[in-house]
Amino acid sequence: MSINRDKSTINNLEKENIVENLTNNLRTDGRKINEVRELIVETNIIDKAEGSAKVKLGNTEVVAGVKIQVGPPFANSPNQGILIVSAEILPISMPNVELGPPSENVIELSRVVDRGIRESKMINLDDLVLLEGKSVYTVFVDVSVLNADGNLFDAVSYAASVALSLTKFKKYKIDKEDNVVQTNIITELPVKFTPISITQIKIDDHIIVDPTALEESLMNSRITLTADGAGNICAGQKGLAGPFSPKEIISCSNQVLLISEKIKKILKKAIVNGKKEI
Repeated sequence: MSINRDKSTINNLEKENIVENLTNNLRTDGRKINEVRELIVETNIIDKAEGSAKVKLGNTEVVAGVKIQVGPPFANSPNQGILIVSAEILPISMPNVELGPPSENVIELSRVVDRGIRESKMINLDDLVLLEGKSVYTVFVDVSVLNADGNLFDAVSYAASVALSLTKFKKYKIDKEDNVVQTNIITELPVKFTPISITQIKIDDHIIVDPTALEESLMNSRITLTADGAGNICAGQKGLAGPFSPKEIISCSNQVLLISEKIKKILKKAIVNGKKEI
């Protein structure tokens, strides 16, 4: 799927009104510039997945599922398991999605979420090795966007992280002949914590968090930062041509540390409740 970002739907007067409101710390949906939308998490919604979650961030809605397979490791990391995050934007999710191969925007979405989870060390890939150089666990995380109303990066990241945290599967072992054998023992992924992704955009000189699709249509730059379990920024991705000054980058990082605690509590509660359901 590919996305065509259409800015023509916003005329100059509407943009001027939005920017003027931002000057007064007010957004079109009534939020302040550093306020995130309501976050709702549902768990264990896909019966055939080893772990799954549905996230609603404002009107943005995504669903994530996890599947576990066993296979050879990558040649350049024979002593590590494999994690692959893939995202797709369904045609029903927004009016300007075209059928066909993934666009650069969709590929970037998958890579940014994958990098945030990977660099946070949420899962120690070393612990997913069955036989070094021959057999490892491969963790597939597939995320589908059901409704796109801005900030897909964070919504997809939250859904993927919760689904991984709830993943349970039948454990494999290596027999005496070095064959991979599935057991009846149910195990979990070695999840340490939940990384928190926070996306901020810049409209003129105003930086806002958790943008809607309307706000994204006006942005001249974007930055997504991910915090690990210790609250350290472990990954980042800047988008579009507009600049962020060093001072603005520091400000964005501080916002992540402030906002991530609230998000972390919501995700942790969903994970705890989800594990009770399994």
